[in-house]
Amino acid sequence: MSGPLAIEGRHALVTGGGSGVGRAVALALAEAGIAVTICGRRKAALDAVASENARISAIAADVTDEAAMVALYQQAEAARGPIDIVIANAGMAGSAPAARTTLADWQKTLAVNLTGAFLTVKPALAGMAARKAGRIVFVASVAGLKGYAYVAPYVAAKHGVVGLMRALAAENAKTGVTVNAVCPGFVETDMLEESVSRIVEKTGRSAEETRAALVASNPQARFIQPPEVAAAVLWLCSQSAGSITGQAISVSGGETW
Repeated sequence: MSGPLAIEGRHALVTGGGSGVGRAVALALAEAGIAVTICGRRKAALDAVASENARISAIAADVTDEAAMVALYQQAEAARGPIDIVIANAGMAGSAPAARTTLADWQKTLAVNLTGAFLTVKPALAGMAARKAGRIVFVASVAGLKGYAYVAPYVAAKHGVVGLMRALAAENAKTGVTVNAVCPGFVETDMLEESVSRIVEKTGRSAEETRAALVASNPQARFIQPPEVAAAVLWLCSQSAGSITGQAISVSGGETW
């Protein structure tokens, strides 16, 4: 690929790459000529995505395990060279009133969404700074920009991701490394379907009523599609976005800005 993107030949890591947004991002990067390493906990799902494009390779790893992430970097970089692009996408969500949220649920949500995001990018920071080049993109959420009822741990974690992004952007502003976040609204993925199922179980509403209530938060009256998030990520990784850093870009049909 030539022109403003000009990112072929690089090596990217995408966490949570076995489905949904992570899969879409991995495929978009691979189609742009980038060697992509995807990780997640479900090896079979990762292998299925890797089979879709020869530039994608899969390594099973848990983003909440620091030693596992360090080992992932060592294995991936030994095979394919330094990681130039990191997409911290792995996440999970649950729902409950704050008063009924257990400490275990709180800690698990923050471990995956916030601590996992930090452990995903930490091994890349020194090398990127030394090479004076790199792209870091966190897949956050509109829940990192506003509050939502019944998902306090998730909102807190995603606000933390946006804060982490801004801190790293400030720290790396003179290094040539850019750090940004994309903040999607409800994306039509397996995670959305899991949310719909939980709401149906807890409220007795039908799946159709639940989906209609969720889609109503989007002024365009539709769910975001994974390739739309991937397109925003791809642009942030490009040469054209070299002056874009410290930004939380809402991909939400106008729900937030």
